[in-house]
Amino acid sequence: MTTDSNSATYAANRFSIAPMLDWTDRHCRYFHRLLTKETLLYTEMVTTGAIIHGKGDYLAYSEEEHPVALQLGGSDPAALAHCAKLAEQRGYDEINLNVGCPSDRVQNGMFGACLMGQAALVADCIKAMRDVVAIPVTVKTRIGIDDQDSYAFLCDFIGTVAGRGECDMFTIHARKAWLSGLSPKENREVPPLDYPRVYQLKRDFPQLTIAINGGVKTLEEAQQHLQHLDGVMMGREAYQNPGILARVDSEIFATQADVSSSVEIIESLYPYIERELANGTYLGHITRHILGLFQGVPGARQWRRHLSENAHKPGADARVVEQALDLVRLPRTELA
Repeated sequence: MTTDSNSATYAANRFSIAPMLDWTDRHCRYFHRLLTKETLLYTEMVTTGAIIHGKGDYLAYSEEEHPVALQLGGSDPAALAHCAKLAEQRGYDEINLNVGCPSDRVQNGMFGACLMGQAALVADCIKAMRDVVAIPVTVKTRIGIDDQDSYAFLCDFIGTVAGRGECDMFTIHARKAWLSGLSPKENREVPPLDYPRVYQLKRDFPQLTIAINGGVKTLEEAQQHLQHLDGVMMGREAYQNPGILARVDSEIFATQADVSSSVEIIESLYPYIERELANGTYLGHITRHILGLFQGVPGARQWRRHLSENAHKPGADARVVEQALDLVRLPRTELA
């Protein structure tokens, strides 16, 4: 997957934003795309059951989001293949299988991190999807689960999925997951990060494309990881401090594109807001994703408060955002 002619020859997965349940919905992704044209965006995890049996359109996205990947949750090869085919038909750029989420609800559905203990099944799932689509099929996983946390266990898992499953792209969250005893939030913070283990994995599987996830908070840290790996996935920092994304195209992808100010980014969001409101979307479903844009800027607290207090009121429209923007004391030519 390559970027447009305005960029270097870097693949989109050189830098990506993690799939985050209840966070990276289509409104979030549209907003993030205004900040960075090159970054690979991921959907929230969507289960095969929701896509096949759900009443809503769980594959909906805006064309402006490309490149965008769908993260699937499931462990039935036939169901995953069916959903992958639907996603390809809808124009998604990549399919990613979740083998990293440790929540009880996910385990009960027989997907997520518990699948690390069933490498052959994961391989079958990936192969089933690869057999029916031409777009990349990738895996996001951990470095281990519970007491199965040796480097040999990780290598066996990767080797099986890469060999039998013909998977050549992995994103590795550099923590193991505890399947019981820790909440999903604790599983993102308590197990220690082990970046060297992921670096070693790339050295031992040089033919694979390997990206790293977990604890990445700055673009400087991302650049350090890129000295060893093919890609970096940033999670909560990108969501809570989205202004960081405005530097990604130039610093990570080496593009020469003009960078808009944070004020201009918000103003460019107005047509999308108006379009979505006309389709019945509540303003608060959009504005919750933009609260962190002006971190460190005078008026940022008032910006957040005005949106939080007014976006959910009946009849709230783009004027609420305009009023909040007036509270941010930022020259139009400056970046946040």
